[in-house]
Amino acid sequence: MVIVILGPTAVGKTKMSVELAKRLNGEVINADSTQIYKELDIATAKIKEEEKDNIPHHLFDIKNIEENYTVYDYQKDCRHVIDDIISRTKTPILVGGTGLYIKASLYDYKFEEENNDNQFENLSNEDIYNKLKTIDNNIDIHINNRKRLVRALNYCLNNNLKFSEKEKTNKLLYDTIFIGLTCERNILYERINKRVDEMVNGGLLDEAKKIYESNIRTKAVMTPIGYKELFPYFKGEKKLNECLEKIKQNSRKYAKRQYTWFNHQMNVTWFNVDFDDFNKTINEVYDYIKKLD
Repeated sequence: MVIVILGPTAVGKTKMSVELAKRLNGEVINADSTQIYKELDIATAKIKEEEKDNIPHHLFDIKNIEENYTVYDYQKDCRHVIDDIISRTKTPILVGGTGLYIKASLYDYKFEEENNDNQFENLSNEDIYNKLKTIDNNIDIHINNRKRLVRALNYCLNNNLKFSEKEKTNKLLYDTIFIGLTCERNILYERINKRVDEMVNGGLLDEAKKIYESNIRTKAVMTPIGYKELFPYFKGEKKLNECLEKIKQNSRKYAKRQYTWFNHQMNVTWFNVDFDDFNKTINEVYDYIKKLD
């Protein structure tokens, strides 16, 4: 049995995963594409060592920010970890908000190794979209979803295949329970805004400035919300409050996209989080899992 804890940013997935691991003889597997990397700690809301509560955690801090890491790589690594945990009669618990990572690891997805991972920094979203259209007229990706546009174009160029015909399947490779954590939108947005403020108090500016001064601009650096938005502040182009508001705004938009993706791609059972009594939510999720087990 594989347990998946998913949902938008700032909804309590990390705490839920640790508590369930204690009760289910489990080990936690990272399913967040940004927490793969070392040095990206505060902006990615990476779990702290003291929060792990002696529960083994896998696929955190396994790459340097200079290195490339694709969904193809994650699929191989995650399945290896899942199989290892199951072989020791323990419960794998995937936790994170990167839907494609979760689906690629658990479903019978076929990926080719990506040798060319161009970010097309010199192209606008419209340029990338139009280039995709010339290769695959059936492409159905919103022009504002740059990350997916880039991934689709790389797939087409790497494999000489149309992205719309990419081999996909809804066949699960593991017996899996998908748990989604949710709450009212206004509460979620308040939590996102508050968390950004807490990140600043926790050292976000120092972490982001160190990355800015490194001049490293790989996908690892430019994908997470919380670093690139602060670069204009370090350049003296924008005020700090403007950049922090941009982080909050982008985080809220990302949460909305996460909901849409999860609802369309997976058979998720959603639980409303009681932030005043989180143990109540933990008990509800645990009882649901035990009924299905």
